[in-house]
Amino acid sequence: MANMYTVYGMNASGNCYKVKLALEWLGIAYKWVEIDILNSGTRTPEFLAMNPNGKVPTLALGDGNFLPESNAILHYLAEGTPLMPRNRLGRARALQWMFFEQYSHEPYIAVARFITLFLPPDHARRAELPRLRERGGQALRVMETELTRVPYFAGEDYSIADIALFAYTHCADQTGFDLAPYPKLRAWLARVRAQPGFVPMDA
Repeated sequence: MANMYTVYGMNASGNCYKVKLALEWLGIAYKWVEIDILNSGTRTPEFLAMNPNGKVPTLALGDGNFLPESNAILHYLAEGTPLMPRNRLGRARALQWMFFEQYSHEPYIAVARFITLFLPPDHARRAELPRLRERGGQALRVMETELTRVPYFAGEDYSIADIALFAYTHCADQTGFDLAPYPKLRAWLARVRAQPGFVPMDA
């Protein structure tokens, strides 16, 4: 890790926040470049040369390589560190919950957050909110059930699976999700906030 990492991200994005949480926990120095995604900051020729998909976060590795996709970045940073479970099943569990986050959690909780915080009050997409909150609530219930068995999502130890799920879960109550019925989930949120190097999200 001799090269300095540069994160191209947006502070208010949960997906970008994941990368910051991992870097801070690991104590890795990095440069943050704020990208205004709401004003086409990811559509410039310069950004598209780094990530043709035109999304944040994108991690510049310092050797000419660029790595997009938040959970891929987490996996890369965690390699050989305590954030990556040591045993085979633990690593698979981490991936299981990171896939869950991308397919059953983020599309509902993160999208509801985007609509609530970033779109005008009269925007047509607000009609989607009841369905998003219903499906997001299903994801929260799955998480609550898992946390009755283990303290963290890959087992006994904090890992990239927890970082991936924390990013949008911790602020879900700000956008219409009631976390009161989920005591195990709320206790887990507190455990994540108590981790070394924890930083709040700049929303």
